[in-house]
Parts: sequence; C-alpha cells; structure tokens
Amino acid sequence: MSLTLMALVGVLVLFGLIVLQMPISFAMFIVGFFGMLGITSPLAAYNIVSSGIWEQLSAYSLSVIPLFVFMGELLFRSGITEKLFAAAYAWTGHRRGSMATTTILSSAGFAAVCGSNTATAATVGTIALPEMKKFGYQKALSAGSVATGGTLGVIIPPSAVLVVIALQAQLAIRDLFVASIVPGLILMLLFVLTIAYLCWRDPSLAPAGQRSTWRARLASLQGLMEIAALFMLVLGGLFAGWFTSTEAAAVGCVGAMIVVGLRGRLSWAVLRDSLSHSLATSAMILMLVTGAVVFGRFLTVTRLPFMVGEWAAALPLPAILVMACVLLIYVIGGALMDAMGFLIISIPIFFPVALALGYDPVWFGIMVCIVTSMGAITPPVGVNAFIVKRLDPELGIGEIFRGVGYFLMPYLLCIALLLLVPGLVTFVL
Repeated sequence: MSLTLMALVGVLVLFGLIVLQMPISFAMFIVGFFGMLGITSPLAAYNIVSSGIWEQLSAYSLSVIPLFVFMGELLFRSGITEKLFAAAYAWTGHRRGSMATTTILSSAGFAAVCGSNTATAATVGTIALPEMKKFGYQKALSAGSVATGGTLGVIIPPSAVLVVIALQAQLAIRDLFVASIVPGLILMLLFVLTIAYLCWRDPSLAPAGQRSTWRARLASLQGLMEIAALFMLVLGGLFAGWFTSTEAAAVGCVGAMIVVGLRGRLSWAVLRDSLSHSLATSAMILMLVTGAVVFGRFLTVTRLPFMVGEWAAALPLPAILVMACVLLIYVIGGALMDAMGFLIISIPIFFPVALALGYDPVWFGIMVCIVTSMGAITPPVGVNAFIVKRLDPELGIGEIFRGVGYFLMPYLLCIALLLLVPGLVTFVL
C-alpha cells in the first residue's frame, strides 16, 4: 500500500471513529500511532510518537492555555457579566432591539477576558434571556443573539482556539491575538447592524426600552474600569512587546485575582471552583494537542499535506477561488463536528495549501478561526444553540436555529470581506 493511500485510509478511519462518538483526541492518537506502526517498525513508531509528545507538551509556551483559562474563570465568578450587561444596556437601552444589541456587546466584552464561546454564551445568556423575555422580544431573535454573540469568545483575544492554532501552525501567539482584534470588531459591528435592520423591518421583534440618564450611564462604567485596565495591560503589553504571551497570561491571572479581591469575591470556594474548571478545560485542550501531535506526525511521514498543497497550487484557478474552496471545507467541517477538534485535524493538511498559494500564515489562522466558529451556531452540531436550549427549555431547537439564521449573513459578509481585503488582518503585524 502506498503512503498516500495509507494517509487517505487513516483520514477515513479517523472520521469513522468520530462518527462512532469516540473522543477526537483518542481517535487522532489511535489512527496516528497505528498508522506509524504500518509505515515503520514498532520501536521507530514509539520513538517518533513519544519524542513528539514530549517536545510539544514540555514547551514553555503551552502554559499560556491554563493561565488564560484560569483568568477567565476568576473574572466570570467576579460578576463581570452582570456589570457588562448593565453598562451596555444603560447606553443603548432606549433603542429598539437594544437588549439584543446589549447581548452582542456584552458577549464581546466578556470574550475579551474569557476565551471560550460556550462559556460566553452560557454566562451572558443566563442574564440576557430572562430580560428579553420580560420585555417581549421575539424568542428566535433572543436565542439567536445569545448563541451568536457567544461565538465572539473564540475570535476576540485572549482565545484558547487561537492559542491552539498558533501551536499547530508554529505561529506567534502574540501575532494571532493582535491580528484578531479588527476582524472581531468587524463581526461584532455586523451583528449589531443586523439587529438594527431586523428591528427596522419588523418593529414587533424587539420593543424599545427606557432611556437612561447620563448620570446612570456614567455610573454604569465605574465597575468596568479595572476590567478595561486589565484588558489593556494584557493585550497592550503584548502589542508593545513588554512581555511574551506566556508572561501576559501570568499578568492576566495576577490581575484577575486582584480585581476579584477588590470586589470582595476572592474566597476559597471561588479559587477551588476556578481551579477545578480550569483544570478540566486545560486537560481537554492538552489531550487534543497530544492527539494532534501523533496524527500530525503520521501525516507528515506520508507527505499528504505537502502533496495537497502542491496539487492546490498547481490548479489552473485563481488563488482566491482555491482558498474559497478551502474555507468552504472549514464551514462544512465546523458544522459537522467540534470546531477545535476539526481545526486540529485539518491544519496539518490545509496550512501547507495556504502557504503554497502565497497567503499570509497569520491571515489564514484568523480566517479558519472565524469560519469554524460559525460552526458553533450551525446545525447539526451547533453547540451554542444547545447551550441556549439548556438555559431556557421552553425554546424549541428549531426556533433557536431560526434565530441563528439571522446572523449567518453577517458571518459570510465578514469572511468575504477578509478574503477580498487580507490587509484588514495583516496591517497590524
């Protein structure tokens, strides 16, 4: 059996195991290890796999994952979500559809200190869904704004997904964090404009709220100053080169503990819960990285990624059309399985394609992050949609996906804009 055929069989077996609901990390490890056994000797396969795992997991830069996760957990338990929602509503609450807009803005704010789409949807939705129900918002719009706003959690830095992309593609975490800010803001703005258009077209979707006084608006910002300062310190320090991404994560953790302590929320129970959830999340991510290392070594030996890249570069088509096809694969893959899992599987295959087509590697990393994050709200997986369903059992899953459908066009517009104007991502590098 040729190496290429072995690689294709391995990819098919991998997806077969995933369909059988085997955890993606285990599936990648099994396929990668037994694939190496089929190509080399048992001793060689063991040495290649063990050295690859040790090299990756012992890397100093990998400590950024548990540190940023712990920072987000601490700030989540400090009540930041309630303050973000209250501040956003104080400034925009008098406009029609303002609570849906507030949900998007609060999600963006929480994403800046969280890094998880599911955590963002769950925490913001806990506050936003009852409020929008009380004010008579259409159920689909309410559910769609919560589920879609949550996807900003993996686009706006710090993001665990961006960290994993950086490790897989051997890119600087700082570059991905800085480059993702503008696309994240563009996507947030498109969501807000979509809500405004929907409410203009059908005012019954979202009644207007009461106008807050300027004193109330300014007062709502008081509880957010330390969070804004922490965000500016972490990302500003990265941008200015004051410290590395790992040092930035450590600064964020210390800053988060100070913020929570100043609010009187730093207790043993908070520390225990934050550490417990951080450990579980970090272990899941590191297991995915481990499986990806083994599967990636298998693909490298078969040379499948390089062959795909050479084939794509030789196609008699403009590079932008080839890249559009690659992104379409990411849209489909992100809709059918967990976004991070699909990224880890696919980056070793498609990253060489992007390089062969002449695209900037950081631009490609941001693009696949955005495209696969859309999978968190599209059926049949749509993990954020099911989180909203769990938050409000009265919502039908069809109703939730109908609300999500309002925001698919902004996603596609953002992807098309970044595809046509890559400089929107790369100009800050």
